[in-house]
Amino acid sequence: MRRALIVGGANGIGLTIATLMAQDSKYEKIYILDKVAMDSKYDCDKFSHHTFDLRSDDYSYFDRFSDIDTLMITAGFGRLAHFADVEEQHIIDSFSVNTTAVIRIIHHFYKRLLGNEDFYCGVMGSIAGFMSSPLFAIYGATKAALKIFIESVNVELEMAGTSNRILNISPGSIKGTAFYNGATDLSVTTALGAQIISHLESKDDLFIPQYEEIFKHVLERYHDDFRAEGRHSYEYKMKSNR
Repeated sequence: MRRALIVGGANGIGLTIATLMAQDSKYEKIYILDKVAMDSKYDCDKFSHHTFDLRSDDYSYFDRFSDIDTLMITAGFGRLAHFADVEEQHIIDSFSVNTTAVIRIIHHFYKRLLGNEDFYCGVMGSIAGFMSSPLFAIYGATKAALKIFIESVNVELEMAGTSNRILNISPGSIKGTAFYNGATDLSVTTALGAQIISHLESKDDLFIPQYEEIFKHVLERYHDDFRAEGRHSYEYKMKSNR
């Protein structure tokens, strides 16, 4: 029987993934770790709730999850703003939660990833980690660091002879989450959650939702002229009022 740890699983896409796993008979327990409490209407018997602030210095808390075979990290935050308007503490907290915490958690379970037994690991990145993202410079930088980390470690895993990989899920804007001060709506996020689980269990290393429909062309434009694409991104965000 499978056991999963969802870091950032109290809402949004993390809660979606946790809920879908709980509906699957092969999962017997899903640990939900977040700094905020889950709305009780989403609770179920398979969930085990844990409160933890990823800005903490002591990560020995993760020792208690030695029985898991699935690790999904969805915690993270961002704020649209000109860099001139960003407080220094926001920069510190962004890298602490979005980047350093992810690397520390994976380091904590790295022996499992290196092993011969199946260990499934996924991280919510962002398409902003693949290109310049004006008005999202700090968030994009935190996700770009994760992109290079995941790609580099996946090569080390391959060369070590294990089939385990870290899945980088890098979407654009996701509707039905609280990221832009919205509310979690599982009816909107369930399809994406199911896709993520499918890629996770296939041990894929990269999943960009809507790649063929949208982001293949965006990335091609960025490769051809990153300055022009950056200006386009800036204008789009200014008009979208996100």
